[in-house]
Amino acid sequence: MAHQYIGYAVFLPLIGFLINGLIGRKIKSESLVGIIGSATVGIGFIIAASILVEMLGSPPDERSHIVYLFNWITAGDLSVSVAYQVDQLSVLMMLIVTGVGFLIHVYSIGYMHGDPGFWRFFSYLNLFIFTMLNLILADNFLLMFLGWEGVGLCSYLLIGFWYDRKFEKGTTGDAAKKAFIVNRIGDFGFLIGMFLIFTTFGSLNFSTVFAHASMLSVGTPIVMWITLALFLGATGKSAQIPLFVWLPDAMAGPTPVSALIHAATMVTAGIYMVARCSVLYALAPATMEVVAIVGACTALVAASIGLVQNDIKKILAYSTVSQLGYMFLALGVGAFAAGLFHVLTHAFFKALLFLGSGAVIHAMHEEQDIRKMGELKSHLPTTYKTFLVGTVAIAGIPPLAGFFSKDEILWKSFAHGYYVLWFMGLVGAGLTAFYMFRLLSLTFDGEKRWDPGKHPHEAPATMTIPLIILAVLSAIGGFVGIPASLGGGNAIEHWLDPVFEKANEKMLLAGHDVEAIEYVLMALSVGVAIAGIFLARKWYLQRSEIPDRLSARFAGLYKLLLNKYYVDEAYDAVVITPAAKGSEKLLWRGIDVGVIDWFVNALAAAFGFVSKTMRVVQTGVAQSYALVFLAGVIAIVGWLITR
Repeated sequence: MAHQYIGYAVFLPLIGFLINGLIGRKIKSESLVGIIGSATVGIGFIIAASILVEMLGSPPDERSHIVYLFNWITAGDLSVSVAYQVDQLSVLMMLIVTGVGFLIHVYSIGYMHGDPGFWRFFSYLNLFIFTMLNLILADNFLLMFLGWEGVGLCSYLLIGFWYDRKFEKGTTGDAAKKAFIVNRIGDFGFLIGMFLIFTTFGSLNFSTVFAHASMLSVGTPIVMWITLALFLGATGKSAQIPLFVWLPDAMAGPTPVSALIHAATMVTAGIYMVARCSVLYALAPATMEVVAIVGACTALVAASIGLVQNDIKKILAYSTVSQLGYMFLALGVGAFAAGLFHVLTHAFFKALLFLGSGAVIHAMHEEQDIRKMGELKSHLPTTYKTFLVGTVAIAGIPPLAGFFSKDEILWKSFAHGYYVLWFMGLVGAGLTAFYMFRLLSLTFDGEKRWDPGKHPHEAPATMTIPLIILAVLSAIGGFVGIPASLGGGNAIEHWLDPVFEKANEKMLLAGHDVEAIEYVLMALSVGVAIAGIFLARKWYLQRSEIPDRLSARFAGLYKLLLNKYYVDEAYDAVVITPAAKGSEKLLWRGIDVGVIDWFVNALAAAFGFVSKTMRVVQTGVAQSYALVFLAGVIAIVGWLITR
């Protein structure tokens, strides 16, 4: 049975990490280091594909398996094993992580060529894949948390990989620390959620917790607190309001890192966790509304910021935050399968866009400002064509992948009665189409604005072949979710139905499901996207004075968007500066200097005084010592006599 080999898929990347990490420096061949790193992930993809084929040949009720490896912790009532849950949801995520991860590993062979830390980079990538696979395959919360923390560590290592390079806010190390610290805030919520789960259900195993939870009534208060705590963890890992500030700065790392961690895998960990806990969330309607509102607000806010950014990777970063918002919107309105469908399509087109931006940066000698590009499509024809496919896909134009998944989210939001959130999602879709075609136009079209001394050229085959594969997937990947209204069977929804069956039974969703309305809304979303595309092409290729005029006329709004709503500045003023000054005055001057240092110094002074007093008897005269000795003997004898 293919699922019995799941342990090999998980631990092979760990072996790759150990080989490249321990002896990679001594391996003189970059190709061999790249092959080791890529092959360990590629084999995992083959195993995942084999499991998928096995599942397709099995009845739906026989597709879920628990593969037990060994007992991990036994302490009192707590018993945790290293065991992997192989079902429709985990296999879907595994295919994404290993498939897209393998392509990014191959791409990295060309992108990181000549880097002195080549071997270290691949060892970090392999470690990340290992921890991510533990996260998505774990059959209990503690093993999931181990993977959760592991991807956070790998994110820190990879974002700060070029630790000696400058970044707009310091060094890449500062960006890595920011990501690590912000994620720790969310992780605190995850921990609180785990503690509440154990005290409530007496176990951390998914099967036990979800079975007991399914017997509770909808609206049980403790479940609401559990789900809110878990969602706090999700907002950190998946960059949602208010913890989204780390992801744009994470673009300081190498571009393959952006594609792997911040587009296709790590940032979807929060989506996966909420989806895995769908039974708990279905019991907490209040939390579901919070998830939906936060998702919709994040999608709209991040899209508006992306309108005016000029760094090619920063635009894609805010695009990622926005698309993650759509996924949470889907989860919040009860469309769990639609959210996972968008995870799949987003992995294709966003990895493609990040890797395409890497090819552009590579060709432009590390230039990332799109205002200093232009007319690149004749110099990078393959990159341009694949980037165009990714841009059309994320804009939601049929029949590319992004259309089907985004439309499904918007339709479910409307059908379940969340009209305001649907409208926010619709506006966000129009903004997405606009800023993405602004990016495409300023980068590849128009007049040349780069230094004549630069000679952009197409990337090597190790970089362009993954782009082509991802472009094909971005074009056809949505066909697995064609809705019934368009003559499809929405295969991915039927595939995931058994996973979300208990959650769907608990949810009482209002609204309606009329095909005629769905057609109208579908046409409206496509129309909004086309309008965004038309405006972007018109303004930035034919009437470039219009954006300048608008930015001058609405200078306050433009400055607000350009400075990302001053969220970082607000954190500095409200959290960071008070914490730094407070710790300096209270912890440093008050406790450390005023109490601890005073006590240590006072103790030293006391011993100094005693030793100085005792020192007077140390004269160096033998007769004096004999006299003291005699006095001591007399004192002891006298004490014994008087007893």
